[in-house]
Amino acid sequence: MAPPPETDAALTTPPGTDGQGPDTLVVDGLHTGYGRKQVVFDVSMRVARGEIVALLGHNGSGKSTTVRSVLGLLPAKAGTVQYLDRDVTGMSSSHRVKDGMALIPSERFVFADLTVLDNLLLGAGAERSDQVRSERLAQVYELFPVLKERSAQRAGTMSGGQQRMLSLGLAMMSAPKLLMLDEPSLGLAPIVVEQLFDTVARLAKEEGLSVLLLEQNVSQALRVLDRAYVMRSGRVILEETAEQMRARDSYWDLF
Repeated sequence: MAPPPETDAALTTPPGTDGQGPDTLVVDGLHTGYGRKQVVFDVSMRVARGEIVALLGHNGSGKSTTVRSVLGLLPAKAGTVQYLDRDVTGMSSSHRVKDGMALIPSERFVFADLTVLDNLLLGAGAERSDQVRSERLAQVYELFPVLKERSAQRAGTMSGGQQRMLSLGLAMMSAPKLLMLDEPSLGLAPIVVEQLFDTVARLAKEEGLSVLLLEQNVSQALRVLDRAYVMRSGRVILEETAEQMRARDSYWDLF
């Protein structure tokens, strides 16, 4: 998870622009993979400030590998990653995290043996100001009241949906500018997915948070996204607006 930017409290970013602002992330011609095995081929995409962009595709399509390279966990074999108008292609993942990138993985996304409160405080671990940490905590509790109610409970004993809420709260404690979520709907009831996606949409609209959402659940993602890229076999095969995606009779032909 990401440490905070160098200025003020998390969640107090100026209001978003509904995807009309400058680009937070620009990926151009990215090739990446694991060792000698190339998994992603010539991927280009962008995410604007306050925009929710979905990266859609089945398991094995290259979505997670792409995001791991964006975060710097995998080196780019070719292409560039620009973040906040700077080329970060050769920078370490820790540097990108310090600058406000955050990733919530699809698995093991909370510290199960720690309490809810300790999880959240870890998210703001690099913040030296007690006041800033308190302000962030209050805002996370406002987003997810259940986390306040269960602040002393061990994270691993919570339901899957509550753990997902905690993972999002943990990420927001770090004041991210780009939030990447890998399969947030995985294993959750539809009503819980709706609540999570609605919260993400609120953060994008009100806080200017840029969101890259990796999903297989197209119908749920379409409720909140602005644009979508579809990946197949490590390549982006389609870019469409949410309106264009909603107008389709079926999505299965894409996958």
